[in-house]
This record gives sequence, C-alpha cells and structure tokens, in this order.
Amino acid sequence: MADIHRPPRYPLLWVLWFALIHVLVALLCWQAGLWVGVAALLAGHLLLLWGVLSPYSSLYGPVLTRLPGDAAKVWLTIDDGPSADTRALLDVLDAHKARATFFLVAERARQHPDLVQEIIRRGHEIGNHSLSHPAAWFWALGPSRMRHEIHQAQQVLSEISGQSPRWFRAVVGMSNPFVHAPLRSLGLARVAWSARGFDGLRRSAEQVLATLEKDLRPGAIVLLHEGGDGRHVEILRRVLQRLDELGLRAELP
Repeated sequence: MADIHRPPRYPLLWVLWFALIHVLVALLCWQAGLWVGVAALLAGHLLLLWGVLSPYSSLYGPVLTRLPGDAAKVWLTIDDGPSADTRALLDVLDAHKARATFFLVAERARQHPDLVQEIIRRGHEIGNHSLSHPAAWFWALGPSRMRHEIHQAQQVLSEISGQSPRWFRAVVGMSNPFVHAPLRSLGLARVAWSARGFDGLRRSAEQVLATLEKDLRPGAIVLLHEGGDGRHVEILRRVLQRLDELGLRAELP
C-alpha cells in the first residue's frame, strides 16, 4: 500500500494561496471594479472550501479513498460506535467470515470498554473517530482543539484495546488545515470511502443497498454506521449477502 503518512502535499502553499487571492482581489478591485474583485475572491475561496467539505480532498493532507490493486476484496468500515448494535454486528460479520474496521468515538468507548475488547477478540480492528464526535463543528476546529480530539481519542482507544489504532476517520468526513499534523505525529492515516449508502439518514436496508451496490467493486472502502436502533444490523447483513453474491471478500487492509 502506498505511503499515506507522508508530509502534507501543501504544507505552506494553502497559506500562500490564501494570501495571493487577497492580493489579486485588491488589484482587480483597483483595475476592474468592485464586483470583479468580489467574484475573484469567491472563486479563490471555493478551492479552500472544497478542501474542507470534500471527504476525498487531499488539499490539507493525504487521504485514502480506496484500496490499491484489483483483488476481489473490499474494506468494510463501521463508524460511530461502540453502541447497542456492536455485538449483533459482530455476530453478522462472524456468520459471513468477514472482517471490518470499527471507527470508534473514544468517549463512547470509555462507556463500553467490553465492546471495544470484543471487537479485537473477534479479529477485527478499531480506528480513531475522534474523542467526542463534534459533528457540527469538526470542520472548524482550531489547532489546539483538533489536536485534543485526535490525541485524546488515540490514548483512550489504545489503553482500552491494548493496541494503537492505525486509521483515522474524520468526523462527517471533513478536514481542515489542522487535521494532518496530529495524524502525522501519531502515525495515523486518514481514511475516507468510495462506497456509501447514506445509512445514517434512517434509510431502509433496501434503499441503502440500492445506493451502495453500484460502487461495490474490488478495492472499495465501504462506509457503514452503527447506532443502537438495530436497523444497521440488517443493513450490514444485506450488504454482506450482496458481497457474497458478487464474489467479494470483506477483509482488513
């Protein structure tokens, strides 16, 4: 697998780009008028905003969006646990001889350390999904709060599980200029996805699978969730049944 722990592609260029935009805007306002300058300002900021909102953007640091190669396997990732769903999800995975990475919220892991240990015992792995899962504000966190969310989660999950997570899933998939530094210091790689069924929107298993299956191909990183209402257990069961039909194995990377 390619090295995705390398330094950010743009350690200073995004700052320079931000400064250059404002210099150009000032020149355009002077030469061409206010509205031309405003249009240029908005266009320049769209690039920076894309780096925040797109789960696939590597503007602020590298991100894994699919597995390399063409082996008949996919990577199942399950976000937001542990929860009341966790044991049932593990049972479904066992029934299909499948493996998954559970991206855990550390404050929830503190409340259910037995579930974290059960995930490991059954041959799966855990990933870092932040300390408190600040869904509304993760994209806007400053360097201190971002470091706290990632470092504290890593510490809690390592202590409970006895092993340090290798992977990080950004909250809501968003990033900003302050995400990569703590990831690099901990040896964490940021993971996005290439197949999702929007199961977090209370869709039925049929709706989720219909959306997902067009992207179920070798190397896919599949995004699923857990949440304690039982619905996600049936979704996972249907996804694994479809993978079996397609001849795809759910394995760890």
